[in-house]
Amino acid sequence: MKYVTTFLLSVLSTQLYAEQVGPWNLDALKNKVPKVTWIDQTKPIHSLTYEGEKYQDHETEIFAFYASPITLGVANPGSTFPGIVCIHGGGGTAFAEWVQLWAKRGYAAIAMDLNGSRPPEPIFDTQGLATGNGHRGVRVRLSKGGPAHGAFEKFNSIGGDTSDDWPFHAAASVIRAHTLLRSFPEVEAAHTAVTGISWGGYTTCLVASLDDRFKAAAPVYGCGFLHEGESVQKPSIDKLGDRKAAWVKEYDPGSLLPRCHVSIFFVNGTNDVHYVLDSYMKSYAVVPGEKQMRIQVNMPHGHQPGWAPNEIGLFIDSKCRGGKALPVPSEPVIKGEHVEVICKTVTTLQSAAMNYTTDAGPRSKRKWITTPATISGDIVTASKPPVAANTWFISITDERGAMVTTPVKFLP
Repeated sequence: MKYVTTFLLSVLSTQLYAEQVGPWNLDALKNKVPKVTWIDQTKPIHSLTYEGEKYQDHETEIFAFYASPITLGVANPGSTFPGIVCIHGGGGTAFAEWVQLWAKRGYAAIAMDLNGSRPPEPIFDTQGLATGNGHRGVRVRLSKGGPAHGAFEKFNSIGGDTSDDWPFHAAASVIRAHTLLRSFPEVEAAHTAVTGISWGGYTTCLVASLDDRFKAAAPVYGCGFLHEGESVQKPSIDKLGDRKAAWVKEYDPGSLLPRCHVSIFFVNGTNDVHYVLDSYMKSYAVVPGEKQMRIQVNMPHGHQPGWAPNEIGLFIDSKCRGGKALPVPSEPVIKGEHVEVICKTVTTLQSAAMNYTTDAGPRSKRKWITTPATISGDIVTASKPPVAANTWFISITDERGAMVTTPVKFLP
């Protein structure tokens, strides 16, 4: 009888503490390594498929590229590395050059396709660099592919069975990729990160709020509060009518980011039409854990511009490899005609600037003005923005050329 009671208590305990957030069974996603099929392990960048969630009552598989210093031939078998998961944006796919970029940096990197498709194999130039496999090449629909990343799958599928919802699959597929990556013997499971661009940044926000095993997250452009402000996604969400609240609750990152305790580095531009500064700052504000920000004046929107900032690598290095941290500016304080920021830093600060706009109208069309600020030790001082300024922030750059910014301030 004692053993029966113990067994029942064990089962009850498992049920009580099963981690379910919204439609995601986090216990299963984090603890069950998905089945993997290696397609090609002969090239510097390997290709594979791994098991996904069920879609339209059938099993699914997800295509991915994988690379590490071992696959590139610059490290010996038996070496270990931190890991990173790379999430593409709308119109994108698994990018071979992206995983190669991180492998050359010293990471084991995986990038999956979230469109139920397989991109062409990478082509290598004379220097051994992978070139543009995913940009304009023909992508083949997988026989067991999950939902496409179209507007219907992202928004209109909400309601009823969640297994046809793209946001559900996207976050689950990334967490599965993370679990798979952590299972590889060359990967330091305690030192992993995630980064994503545009819709991949959106998914990064979801995943960083769901999967606390990551040490760092860097969403580029993507954010939450898409049902507010000037976001180009807002009309699609508004059209959901009485299903809008359900979508916002389940799939808008603004509803999940209050769970985020993964160190997170938000990267965006002042004029991004897809993820507007107002929604971006609301997303930043609700994160209770460690957070930093990099806002670039007129940062272009795209995959290559999204993975180009060297600050992303430096931030992730600081969390996964013991690298020097990015400078950490305080909240700006207005003192008379000046604005003061105290910047905690282990590097030397080289330059700083006040950035502001006095324009009205759509944020994507506003012109920004940048004026130099002064640095004295760890104190940055800038002239107070003019009375007509409605939006402003201070940027600070260190000796490595790494730029960080204060939170963006909005004035009536």
